[in-house]
Amino acid sequence: MAQTAPAFEAASVKPAPSQSARTSMRGGPGTPDVGQITFTSVTLINVLVRAYNVKAYQVTGPDWLGSRRYDIVAKIPPGTTKEQFSLMLQNLLVERFHLVLHHETKEFQGFELVTGRNGPKLKASPEADQMASPAPETASPPKRDANGFPQLDAPGLVMMEGVRGKAVVSFLTARAQPLSALAEMISREFRMPVMDKTGLTGKFDFTLEFAPQPPGALIPPSLTEGPSNTVDESGANLTTAVQQQLGLRLNSSKVPLDMLIVDRADQVPVEN
Repeated sequence: MAQTAPAFEAASVKPAPSQSARTSMRGGPGTPDVGQITFTSVTLINVLVRAYNVKAYQVTGPDWLGSRRYDIVAKIPPGTTKEQFSLMLQNLLVERFHLVLHHETKEFQGFELVTGRNGPKLKASPEADQMASPAPETASPPKRDANGFPQLDAPGLVMMEGVRGKAVVSFLTARAQPLSALAEMISREFRMPVMDKTGLTGKFDFTLEFAPQPPGALIPPSLTEGPSNTVDESGANLTTAVQQQLGLRLNSSKVPLDMLIVDRADQVPVEN
């Protein structure tokens, strides 16, 4: 007997009334609202990224995928796992947008996260065996310690910006996290793929302080000339901070990635 494809209990998909409103994606497994998603002013790329667990640069297709905006509200069956939720989103895109896509492997210029010459400066987490997954998202930001770092009551990775003098500084706290989570964070900052090649399989507690990546910057600084000894008010750049504070290094590399090629999709969805 054929198995029923995972589906939402009910879903509303409509063009957003304002095409310039701020994007918001709330709800789903691992969040405070496990029973409903409320996506406001999202593009199809936003939803594809969530549905297939990829980055935006791994999605190609018509230009409107990143500009046309939609409001999506859907009820989630009790007990839905993250994997089932992803399939529900994928099926919703097929049903409402008549989405057709295929996969291709493509090499991107990216980076490998490796251990530094003098070894890592990392503290193994005492919670590694007790807490296997990050804490659920919370509605309010965590408190900060005296040095400006987020304080976490459970496993997770949180980055917050603060001000030192006239400069903006990024403060990151990780609790019981694998280094793949750090690679993911660096990838988001650089908007380029970063693969964890450290070979370190445990979970760690660490903090990281660095100057935010300048807007529009595509190539991370200090990858060729090594860590900079010049630190301004905003702190070391991310590449230098990772090496000096964590004993890790970023090496330039070609990274093979799974690409989502959107062959066809309707701009006007089936609403209900």
